[in-house]
Amino acid sequence: MVIAEDSVILREGMVELLTARGCEVVATAGDADGLLSAVADHLPEVAVVDIRMPPTHTDEGMRAAVRLRSEHPGLGVLVFSQHADTSWAARLLAGDPAGVGYLLKERVSATADFVDALRRVAAGGVVLDPVIVSRLLNNGTRPLDRLTPREREVVDLMAQGHSNRSIAGLLVISERAVEKHVASVFTKFDLPATDADNRRVKAVVTYLQEVGPRG
Repeated sequence: MVIAEDSVILREGMVELLTARGCEVVATAGDADGLLSAVADHLPEVAVVDIRMPPTHTDEGMRAAVRLRSEHPGLGVLVFSQHADTSWAARLLAGDPAGVGYLLKERVSATADFVDALRRVAAGGVVLDPVIVSRLLNNGTRPLDRLTPREREVVDLMAQGHSNRSIAGLLVISERAVEKHVASVFTKFDLPATDADNRRVKAVVTYLQEVGPRG
């Protein structure tokens, strides 16, 4: 993986922690240009990107992340920041959403959870902090009105990267019930019967795009 973080202490700390967990860090970068070059040179499975990086410390990292998604379609991108920006989250998820993550630094309490998120993103999954999902959800949109409250809970947890088994445990319902809710979400979002994993990703993206900010 490649890590892009302008704080030297945090960057080196992440390298040490992730290496100890068996992850291979092939390069690090302190700015957006360095990130783009590192990915082009090493072609990693996943890039960890902070939003605000030099020189202006506004949105250079996120702009680079969106560019990487365009130039390297197979690359997993995990945004790891203290800033919850729903407009950029929606843009990052536009198009093919596979392999995207957005986590808030202060809410990741265990290295194991972060490593798990990295592996899911590298494998093509979608991992979003509940705060990001909640802020997108609060914007509201008509298509979501098709869903029952339970279906909204299920797709919300899907957007956070939970499996059907995990959702069943969190909602204290059977896994079969979750499967029925997921199937209903597919139907209400007008997703044709294709590969199950692909439909799941599309359902999450549809959900997030619909609750995202209007331009």
